[in-house]
Amino acid sequence: MAKLIVYYAHPGHKYSHANKAMAAEARDVDGITFVDLYAEYPRFEINIDREQQRLLDHDVILFQFPMFWYSTPSLIKEWQDLVLEHGFAYGVGGDKLAGKCMILAVTAAGQNDAYTRQGYQQHPIRTFLTPLEQTAKLCHMDFSAPYVLYGSLRAPQEGLLEPHVEGYRKLLEAIRDDRYDLQAAVHGEVIACNELPILEGA
Repeated sequence: MAKLIVYYAHPGHKYSHANKAMAAEARDVDGITFVDLYAEYPRFEINIDREQQRLLDHDVILFQFPMFWYSTPSLIKEWQDLVLEHGFAYGVGGDKLAGKCMILAVTAAGQNDAYTRQGYQQHPIRTFLTPLEQTAKLCHMDFSAPYVLYGSLRAPQEGLLEPHVEGYRKLLEAIRDDRYDLQAAVHGEVIACNELPILEGA
């Protein structure tokens, strides 16, 4: 079984619909580690030793968050700046995360057609996630195609939230049980709830 840790970051958790439901589902999955970064570090006083040990103890690191100004919520950036130290995650002797995998579970308020060259955002969502992809590469980690929910604000009214949350649970359980096809996911663009690359019968 793969050791999976989910880092959840949403500064407005109590106002959330999509991420709150996803986080509740993730908390309920046996055999994985769930960390609510804003609950654990409300004043951004990150315990570097604890976080580095968590990374050493897990094979797959998943960050769940809503897109904030085309990036992550600020606590994830602070976490990266402090935890992914030279000599630990990169640079001379910095190979402690080599061979691990980073996955993102992201919600975006805009519809999927907004995240195209011709759309309102003018770029695919992967373009905005490039810093995280390059961070994974620098740390000698694999980077999986992100699990994305577009149109997250209207998803509950349009009946899209429930299947996405159900798919999220399937994703987490498949990773935990070594049934998630990481090779297929690494070469994908984005992953939706109805196209999870799960190895049946593995």
